[in-house]
Amino acid sequence: MAHALKDQARHMRRRWYAYAPVLAIWMLAYARLFVDPTPRLPLVFNWTPSLPYRLGWVRPAPPVLQRGDYVLFAFAGDAQAYYPGLRGQPFFKRIRGLPGDTITVTNRVVAINGQAVGSAKVRTYDHRALTPIGAMVIPPSHYYVQGSSPDSFDSRYRESGLVRAEQVLGIVKPLF
Repeated sequence: MAHALKDQARHMRRRWYAYAPVLAIWMLAYARLFVDPTPRLPLVFNWTPSLPYRLGWVRPAPPVLQRGDYVLFAFAGDAQAYYPGLRGQPFFKRIRGLPGDTITVTNRVVAINGQAVGSAKVRTYDHRALTPIGAMVIPPSHYYVQGSSPDSFDSRYRESGLVRAEQVLGIVKPLF
């Protein structure tokens, strides 16, 4: 066993140039997840099924956001109690509700201004209960955001909530 470890260490020393980029990527990923999740590049990658887009170009947000805009925002929902790693993580969703719009919920079906926009699931994949957002009028400087997948964790749930204008990091132009 000790001989095998020595051989592996010798191999890694001789080929440090192959291992250094992997180590650097892991260190950057760790820093991004636990130190500062704010994206520093104008590109956003989406690895979840919440939207059909995998890559988008981030631009500064205009003073007034429109229904249908794709936004990148820093997560600040109540789910942080269960999932502390979500704090400040960038989420990429589409704006479905604007300030002044009315949200209603009937039998877990969420509607904005009377038009159904999605159904709220009962539980997460790890079996934690999900509570639908309450009926309300969207307050000023808040937005209802939603992904296109029925499994998207978005404003349909009280644990995620509405997005405040100051959480928005930019608007996203989907590339593919």
